[in-house]
Amino acid sequence: MIPRLHERTHRPHGPLEEALGRPVSPNEGLTEHTVVAHWPGLDHFTLDDEQKTWTATQWAEHLEDPYLEHPFAASPDDDRQAILHLDVRLHPQDRDLTGPEWSEVAHRLARAAGIEIPGKEHGCRWIAVQAQPRRLDLIANLIHLDGAWHAPPADSLRRLSDQARRIEQDLNLIPVRTGRSAIPAAPTASAQLARVLIQLAEEQAGPLAAVRGLIEHTAHRLERQPGPAGVGAAHGLELIARRLHAIQQDLDTTAARLVQPRTAALPPPARRSAHRSP
Repeated sequence: MIPRLHERTHRPHGPLEEALGRPVSPNEGLTEHTVVAHWPGLDHFTLDDEQKTWTATQWAEHLEDPYLEHPFAASPDDDRQAILHLDVRLHPQDRDLTGPEWSEVAHRLARAAGIEIPGKEHGCRWIAVQAQPRRLDLIANLIHLDGAWHAPPADSLRRLSDQARRIEQDLNLIPVRTGRSAIPAAPTASAQLARVLIQLAEEQAGPLAAVRGLIEHTAHRLERQPGPAGVGAAHGLELIARRLHAIQQDLDTTAARLVQPRTAALPPPARRSAHRSP
């Protein structure tokens, strides 16, 4: 399970679209099977007789509301990029998780990222989306209900990685290190090729990850440019980044298959000798 922190954005629509793998729609209802977890305070804002299924657009607007309620809230760097987005992906050979298990993963990662603090009533709004196989996306607004700005810890990525290791152990998932190091000490041709593919597919420091990061950063900058041309170009770059990530996953899956142990061939039956003992 590999956590990845994205660059903060001003609107939740891009992260939500990436989590869903499709455009945000005002007509598509997201049930509890898709939005598997959310900030605890949401229950106080929802009436008992209110509809339980919100559309993707309504969820995006819900995450945007703190901007309207606190128009002067800003980060320590004096910006309004309050939307935090992180995602985690399972190992290609991991089992499928159930809805309650995804919900548990979401709450544990939210606490590790500091956006959910047990006992704190005026925390951040956040939701967890499980819309794509083996992937969970957590999207939050860093503006608290009381208008304070939540500054994530400087070591957020380390905390998330540590929590991911504990989740792997608790849910009996394949540890990242085990999956990455399952290559024979005396490398065969397949093992050597698998090492190359693993380096290409590396989520944090691989060459494709660097290219994808540059593309995503450029898309975020274009989104802030005035005019529809910048928005259209940003959307196109986001689709390219999404395809690159799919390629990384395919490479990782191929590498795992290359190092899978083959079934040993049975030895040929022993031939009987015609010689008889005296």
